[in-house]
Parts: sequence; C-alpha cells; structure tokens
Amino acid sequence: MRNEQLADILRPDSFDTIVGQTHLFGPRGVVRRMVESGRVTNMIFFGPPGTGKTTAAAIIAARSGMLFRRFNCTSATLAEVKEVLSETNNVFGSGGVLLYLDEIQYFNRKQQQALLEYMEDGRVTLIASTTENPHFYIYNAIISRSSLFEFKPVAPAEMVPALSRALAKLNADNGTHVTADDETLSFVASAVGGDVRRGIGLLENGYFAASATESGEKNTDTCAILREHIESFHAKVGNANDDTHYDLLSCLQKSIRGSDPDATAFYVAKLVATGDLISLCRRLQVIASEDVGLAYPQAAAIVRACCESAKELGFPEAQIPLANAALLLATAPKSNSAYLAVAAAREDVERGLGVTAPTHLQSPLFKGYRYPHDYTYHYVKQQYLPDDLKGKKYYVYGDNKTEQAAAAYAAMIRREGGKKKD
Repeated sequence: MRNEQLADILRPDSFDTIVGQTHLFGPRGVVRRMVESGRVTNMIFFGPPGTGKTTAAAIIAARSGMLFRRFNCTSATLAEVKEVLSETNNVFGSGGVLLYLDEIQYFNRKQQQALLEYMEDGRVTLIASTTENPHFYIYNAIISRSSLFEFKPVAPAEMVPALSRALAKLNADNGTHVTADDETLSFVASAVGGDVRRGIGLLENGYFAASATESGEKNTDTCAILREHIESFHAKVGNANDDTHYDLLSCLQKSIRGSDPDATAFYVAKLVATGDLISLCRRLQVIASEDVGLAYPQAAAIVRACCESAKELGFPEAQIPLANAALLLATAPKSNSAYLAVAAAREDVERGLGVTAPTHLQSPLFKGYRYPHDYTYHYVKQQYLPDDLKGKKYYVYGDNKTEQAAAAYAAMIRREGGKKKD
C-alpha cells in the first residue's frame, strides 16, 4: 500500500509543469527569469496552502546546484537549524546552502534571528514560505534581506491538467480505466478554493470510491459516479470555493475592526468549517491587541483564555469559545493607538535614531536619576528619551473611555505631582 501522498508523488520538477502562478513561473514570470539568469536570492513565498510554494522551492534548489535543506517550522527546533547552518563550514556546503523553511511563522524571533549572520555573508540562501501576512509574522530584518512573492489560489482551468495527471497515475498504478471529462475535473477544481494538493486528494478519494462502485468493470465512463462520490466527500469538508483561507482571515479581521458582529459570526463559521484551529486562534489574538487594544485592555487576556480553551476542547466544541472571543472583539470599543505608537517609534529606530540612552538612565550609577516613588503621585518630570528624540510624541490617547481616563490621570499627575515627599 502506498503511504506517500499522491500530490507529493506528482510534484512538478520544472517551472513548465507548475500549474498556476504564471506571474512568477510562466515564460515571463519574475522568479523564473531571475533563476534562469543565475540569480537566486533570499525569498519569502506567501499565500494560501496548496498553491506551489514548496514545489517552487525544490525546483529552484535543483537549478541552483546548492546544498538543499528543508524544514517544517511547526516541528523543527533551533538546534536542528543550527546543525544545518554548520554545514556551511564544510566542503559539502562550500557552494552555499539553500535553506527552505516551510511555515516560517511558527519560528519565534530568536530562531529567525539565528539565520541573519548566515544570510548576510551568503553562506545561506533562505527561501521561506507562510500562509500568513509576512509583515505580521516574519522578523523585519529577514524581510529587509529578502524578496517577497505572493502565491495566488490556482484557478480551476489551470488546475485541470494536474488533476488529469493524477487520474492517469491512479489508473496506471491500479490497472483501471476510470475516466473523467474536463467538466468533472473542473468541478473538482472549483470545489477546493485554489488548493491543488486538496484537489488531488479529493479526486483520489472519489477515484477509489468510483472504482469500488464499478466492481472492476473496465473501459466504463465513470464521470457521473466519480462526481457523485466527490460531492459526497466535499460535503463533509465544506466548500472552500467562495474564499481562500487566507482571504477569510482577512475578512474576519476587517469585520471585527468594523464592529460588525453579524459578519464576524459568518466568517468564524467559515473558518471553523476549514478545521484550521491554530490560524483562527492566532488571528483573534492579533486582533485583540491591534484593533481593540487599549480601549479594552482585558480583551487580550479574555481572548487568550478562549483560544486556550478551544485548543483543549478541539472541534466541534472549540467553536463555542472561539465565537465568544470573536464577538467580544466585534462589539468592544476599538483603538489602534498602541499599534500606531510602536510603528512610529520603529521608524525612528530603523533610521538609526536614539542610539544612546540618557546618562541618568544608564547603569551602574544612574547619576542624576530621580526615583518617581519618592515624589507625590509617584511622578517626577525628567527626560527618558535619548537626546536626539527629546520631546518626540509617539502615543496619542484614543477617543475611548479607558484611554481618556488614562489621559486625564496623566494630566493630573503632571499638574499636581512631582513634589518631594517628606
């Protein structure tokens, strides 16, 4: 019995056999032209699952002649990555290592930082893939050293040749003559939201069901039977044709940001139907801090608790705490003041400002530092920002009850505090 997935067996080995992504790998595709000209740079592939990211990385590696190493970041450890990086010091890695990290969003900041030294001196060429927005989940220093390429859902017409090859392989391996016309294959392709891997899996399930129904009959047109069984399998996993998984997460966040509880409930239901618990939990936690933020600071803790509860319960019960979390966020007051403040500060950091902290804040002497708890209202006016940023304002209090109360308190302590206690 074959254990390897059919989609892996049929994985394309050249740019010409990749389905979809013509903007990247077609005759005038930007990545194809780069690779064919001999340039292989650090790349980040982002987009929905099953759209060819891993396949493209393998083809690029084969053409580059570099030592190829691949990890899935959902299970890989920093020690394993460092072991691969050490290969750049031996003769086998003298031509450079092409390191492919699938689902890089699951690597934390420390794990991602470990790659920088090797990327900068050229010992490692990184190709990373993610189904999330790379600007939210990938360390900025890696993004700045890489080229970003978006993979799009594969259109049904583009997916049909891959499904046709899959059916031919199944017939050849099993000595059958199960047939499917282009209309049937297009039906399969339309049912999986642009995910080629899922399309091949759905076709494979339908093939074996149709083969069993036919009881070994040869040269029979089994389109109707194949379609019937594919409809049955598809009904169990839900329809992904309306939106891609990547788009659904975006729609959910925008609905919550727009304080629309009805749209929020709909997109939660759609995402629950995909069965991807982890992505939904992670996105809700991002929303709690990015879009609700300081208007309702407790939201982050509540959403975290709901997500942990959902992970412990698993589907179908997990949808209950997830619905609570999402609708809490949709109906909560909104503020992105903290998000904007840090973004503004990060721009100054990236410009190289604020390198030296004020002398009175530096250890070990803290010469000239005034201890706020020695003053009334635990406040005393003094400089905290570096000299070249003195007086800079990053944070603006939001127009909500919580932040306006904080603004009023800040004004009061600055007005009445700062007197030395007896």
